[in-house]
Amino acid sequence: MKIQKTKFEGLKLIMSNIHKDLRGSLKESYRKKFFKQNLVFDYYSTSKKNVIRGFHFQIKKPQAKLISVLKGKILDVCIDLRKNSKTYGKIFKVVLSEKNKKSLFIPEGFAHAFCAIGKHNLVLYKNSNYRNKSFERGIVWNDSDLNIKWPTKKPVVSKKDKKNMTLNNFLKKYKNL
Repeated sequence: MKIQKTKFEGLKLIMSNIHKDLRGSLKESYRKKFFKQNLVFDYYSTSKKNVIRGFHFQIKKPQAKLISVLKGKILDVCIDLRKNSKTYGKIFKVVLSEKNKKSLFIPEGFAHAFCAIGKHNLVLYKNSNYRNKSFERGIVWNDSDLNIKWPTKKPVVSKKDKKNMTLNNFLKKYKNL
């Protein structure tokens, strides 16, 4: 397992080794000594091609996340919402897939989204805090100020995510995470 730092403080790419033999494969996806946060809660999502999920975050009890793709391929995107960060308001994008062996560690203070690129996609999330619906908020995936080039012309987006606020509305209401 190799850790690669990014220009975003605390945001890390994790490259795992995959060990293959005639039975199949084995991938190490998490080793506690590499993370300051205790990751206490796991869940996974399945997404068909062209599904966009996000941008999600919690206003209280924010979550650090370790994102891994078990099947398929996604464009993973996050926005730094930490006020005192050098990269405040900036976007980080990376392709994660079962083939490239990359995972992404996202520290607290980021909004997170992804677009499913593969036909069938299985994404695992390890989180530092439990999900709390009353603290969940979002930034709309197609905010024109963010100018994100999503890899689909036919996005599939939930009703909830279509109603998310713009980044400017977030900044006016919350200022930061």
